[in-house]
Amino acid sequence: MHRVLGPESFEGLTRDLHSERKVFDRLATSAASPSPVPKLHSPGVRATVPMVVIQPSKRFFNLDLRPIWEYRELLYFLVWRDIKVRYKQTIIGAAWAICQPLLTMMIFAVIFGRFAKIPSDGIPYPIFAFAGLLPWTYFSQSISRSGISLVTDSNLIRKIYFPRMIIPAASVIAPVVDFALSFLILLVMMAWYRVVPGRAVVMLPLFVLLAIVAALGVSLWLSALNVRYRDVGHAIPFLVQFWMYASPIVYPLSLIPQRWRALYSLNPMVGVAEGFRWGLLGKQSLGFDSIAIGASVALFLLLSGLVFFKRMERVFADIV
Repeated sequence: MHRVLGPESFEGLTRDLHSERKVFDRLATSAASPSPVPKLHSPGVRATVPMVVIQPSKRFFNLDLRPIWEYRELLYFLVWRDIKVRYKQTIIGAAWAICQPLLTMMIFAVIFGRFAKIPSDGIPYPIFAFAGLLPWTYFSQSISRSGISLVTDSNLIRKIYFPRMIIPAASVIAPVVDFALSFLILLVMMAWYRVVPGRAVVMLPLFVLLAIVAALGVSLWLSALNVRYRDVGHAIPFLVQFWMYASPIVYPLSLIPQRWRALYSLNPMVGVAEGFRWGLLGKQSLGFDSIAIGASVALFLLLSGLVFFKRMERVFADIV
């Protein structure tokens, strides 16, 4: 069937073709003489797209910690992830944070308290051991997790940029939740044995801070070394076991001869364990010299760990 166009239809078709031809002519003109693209580095021209240049610092002592605060939401996310993954698909869930130091205390109380007859400075041995195990469990979990954290999160490191220090820092902060849950059990034990803390309990947060500083300093060293030398990851369990028996956890500081106290106090966990017992259990004597030496060593580990980690950070994405 053929369709006959009337005069009105023919004029409309002609008008549409003329409009389309104008459009094509305008596009052709734009393509033939394109508008100049402003150069980003030309004087007087402001770049519309921000440019971020990431390059390592040439200064040796470069402790720029401002990016960690800028990425604090990522730190919070990694801490929350570590807590959820730790107790995911477990039957008793977060109760493992209580069972681990509690069962360890029972074993120590039987072997070292009843059989070996190790003195406990006049304090019932179960609560004496648990007060030492509480900060030690936090310290051991922190360095065990953070020591291999960079290798574990290697896919995240290779894909995006963020301050790498956030990863071991998150592994140090996450065990604080376990520490808080175990601390409640210690309070129950103190009520059972009728141990009332004295005014020294106000100093307890300082010893908690000392444990965190020591854990973070050691973690920065181990995590950075483990990226280059994977033997470090295999040596961490042995290091934790050796470090526990080198700390006054199952025995008091009074068993160490006086001439060896200064050398022994280079272990920062000596001051932490003794400080916990002094603040919570009302222990009469406290070696302030041991605490001062341990605090100095913990601060040195933290500062040197920060410097070493920042120097190694530039090659993490290449060798992780």
